[in-house]
Order: sequence, then C-alpha cells, then structure tokens
Amino acid sequence: MCHITQRSSTSSFPKICSIFWRFHHTSKSHWCSCSKTISDEKYQDPFQLGRKDLKNLYEDIKKELLVSAAELKEMCDYYFDGKGKAFRPMIVVLMARACNIHHNNSKEVQASQRSVAIIAEMIHTASLVHDDVIDDANSRRGKRTLNQIWGERKAVLAGDFILSAASVALARIGNTTIISVLTQVIEDLVRGEFLQLGSKENENERFAHYLEKTFKKTASLIANSCKAVSILGCPDPKVHEIAYQYGKNVGIAFQLIDDVLDFTSCADHLGKPTAADLKLGLATGPVLFACRQFPEMNAMIMRRFSKPGDVERARKYVLQSDGVQQTTYLAQRYCHAATREIRKLRPSPEREALVHLTEMVLMRDK
Repeated sequence: MCHITQRSSTSSFPKICSIFWRFHHTSKSHWCSCSKTISDEKYQDPFQLGRKDLKNLYEDIKKELLVSAAELKEMCDYYFDGKGKAFRPMIVVLMARACNIHHNNSKEVQASQRSVAIIAEMIHTASLVHDDVIDDANSRRGKRTLNQIWGERKAVLAGDFILSAASVALARIGNTTIISVLTQVIEDLVRGEFLQLGSKENENERFAHYLEKTFKKTASLIANSCKAVSILGCPDPKVHEIAYQYGKNVGIAFQLIDDVLDFTSCADHLGKPTAADLKLGLATGPVLFACRQFPEMNAMIMRRFSKPGDVERARKYVLQSDGVQQTTYLAQRYCHAATREIRKLRPSPEREALVHLTEMVLMRDK
C-alpha cells in the first residue's frame, strides 16, 4: 500500500514542474498575501489542542534513549531539550484524533498512535544530526550543533543511535503495515540526500529534481506519519490517502517557506546562518524562479556557487527578482491542496486545527 502511494506521489513532480513557468509569469498583483488566508471558521489553535497528547513528549523520548554511556546520553539530551515546538508530533496527534473522530467519533489518541508521534520526532532529529555533519553546520535551533561540540564521528554515532532507538519503538507497535510505512521515511531521507548532492542541467528537470528532493527530505516523514496513525485509527483506505496527501502537501509547503526564509530572515531570528543553502551549493525555489529573470545564474547553479562572489551575486539576484514571492505562492498552492484533502474528513476541532496549521506554515517567520 505504501509503495503504491509513494509512486503516485512522486510521479506528480513532472506535472508540477510543467506549471512552474506559469507560476513564474503570474503577476505580482495576483499573488495572494499570506495574511488573507486566515480561515473564517472558528479559530482552532493546533498547539493548544495537541498539548494534552504531547505532554511529557520529550521525557518519553529520553526513556526510549535510555543509555548507560554518559557522553552519548548528554548528546541526546542536548537535542531533546524540550524547547522545540514539536511541530511534527503535533500534526501526527491532531491527524490521529481527526481520523478517529471520522471513523467512530472516538476523541482519544491510541497509545500506538502517540508512539508514531514520538518515532516521527526521533527520526526527524536523527536526520538533523546527520544533515549537520554532511553540511558541516555550525548552528541549529539557535545553538551549536553536535558535530561542532563533540566532533563529526560522535555526532554520526549519536544520530545512528537515535535512529536505532526509533526502530525499536517502531517494532514495539507490532504492526507490519506501520513498520513498512515508516521505514519508507528512512529510505526517502537517504534518497533525498543523494538527490541534494546532484543537479540537473535542463531547467524543467532541475525544478522537478528540487521538488522530489523536497518531498523525500521533508514531506515524506509528515505524509507517512499521518498515514500511519490513520491506518491505526480507521480501516478505510480513502482516509489513509487523505491523511497521506495532507501531510505531503503541508510538508512540501513547509520546506518551500523554509527556503524563502533563508533569503528573508535574519540569522539571529532564524537560528541558523542565512543564505546557508547557497553556501552549500544548493539551488532552492527562490533561486530557480529568479533564474528565469537572470539567466546568468544558470552557470552559477551548475558550478554550485563555488566561485568567489557567487553566493553574494546569487542572493542579490534572488532579492531583485520575484523568486521569493513565486516560491511563497507555490507554497500557498500546496497548502490549499492540503486544506482540500483534510476537509474530506468529518468536521471536528482537530480537523479545523489542521486547516489552520496550513495558514501557520505560510505565516511562520522562523
């Protein structure tokens, strides 16, 4: 089931790419302000609704990471400090409640569904630890990375340990379908990292490549975690697909806005250096859109901004173009798709909170 859904999701990337240029030629006067997307329906704060089920989340994660080695424990505690917003677990528990209510009006999150939320956060954090090593990153969430404090080798091992603990927790759920769905996330993370290391010369292929990488590195975790809790709470395959599509679209939108913030947010506010993607040689959405107005960027993209002055010039071109606006507009399209999907479920406060969450994704500033 998960492999069928996976193929259907990734096969849409060329289609998305084919409308890329139409997005580019959309006049700025038609670009919708994020502030106008607020739902007219009763406001439902996702974080308030999810708080009950996320109580003691990080303490429970630390129990999964129970280890006798003092240094390894210190490294794990450093990331799971309870100061994060727990964005992914919050989506997962809200989706669990929404699907449970849709199926039999049950308003309680099952223990196995909450375990999926914990596992999702562990997989996500392990991927961040490994990403920081690959990127030689200095800061994450406003503080120094593990690789900067303990070195690359120990950071890799810490990421491996977190991933192994997540796998043990996953096996404990005892559902082979759920294991298959969530192990797909780990495969996608690896494949996404390889995609990020490559590039395409053809401009259309380049954008499709970027969107596929975005799905695998960011959206797959949210999509498959949402799908997993829907399977645990409801037997209807249509509901599983709704949950998956919601997570996929929100996840892609989240990363698109993240790529925008790399150009528009200050380093102190963002919690990591700005223009970080350019410095890593990566051409994200704002760059790819800007490239249509400044074709000279093509050469810089192909050499991954490696020549002196490339990063500064590329950043200047992006800010002079409508690349930021067009990327935000594309994120809006994904959020609207997510909203259409989740509204197929029976009305509930959790469903409306998931709708409102799409608006929060568009308006976030860090």
